[in-house]
Amino acid sequence: MTAPASLVWQKSTYSQEQGECVELAEDGGAVLLRESDDPTVVLSTTPTALARFLRAIKRGG
Repeated sequence: MTAPASLVWQKSTYSQEQGECVELAEDGGAVLLRESDDPTVVLSTTPTALARFLRAIKRGG
């Protein structure tokens, strides 16, 4: 997927300044994710699916 150039990408406050961070952006209700050291690869998901994924990680599942 190619993301529009006008998107505002956000890094986690846990990210270091050296790069290698996951960045998120919102585009028409979809959540886009990319890795800062390879910004040409963009994944798309829904807010509900991302929230479910993050809850599973926190639970250790």
